[in-house]
Amino acid sequence: MVSRENKKAVLCEKLQQLRSVTNSDAINKTSIIVDASKYIEELKQKVERLNQDIATSQNSSDPNPLPMVTVETVEKGFLINVFSEKSCSGLLVSILEAFEELGLNVLEARVSCSDNFRLEAVGGENEGQVNIDAQVVKQAVLQAIKNWSESSEQEQ
Repeated sequence: MVSRENKKAVLCEKLQQLRSVTNSDAINKTSIIVDASKYIEELKQKVERLNQDIATSQNSSDPNPLPMVTVETVEKGFLINVFSEKSCSGLLVSILEAFEELGLNVLEARVSCSDNFRLEAVGGENEGQVNIDAQVVKQAVLQAIKNWSESSEQEQ
């Protein structure tokens, strides 16, 4: 009898973990599993989009391709990822200026600028700010990168 109760408790705990990971509000087992399935499908679609972006950037005939940008809406605001295979002196400043123009506060950030350029940042909107969506943020970051690229070409 204890073994059966232990199994049930473990199952309940695993379902709660699944519910937590998938940000599900469901209460019953079936709904939690359905939400998890939907979450997995969303992740698959994100992976496919990222793979397409990578393939597109690798197939580019441009010897100096622009960094790849992805923006996702998250609970705190936006998750912004920028990646370039080469170091990009001054790019971080341009991107942070774009955040400021949008009224985004950088809540968390990780940056690497040594061999390549990688930025992972969570940006949240300022209080009283007009709502913006992920596409607006992505366009602003892409524009900042384009402006940076043009100004760095002129300096050379």
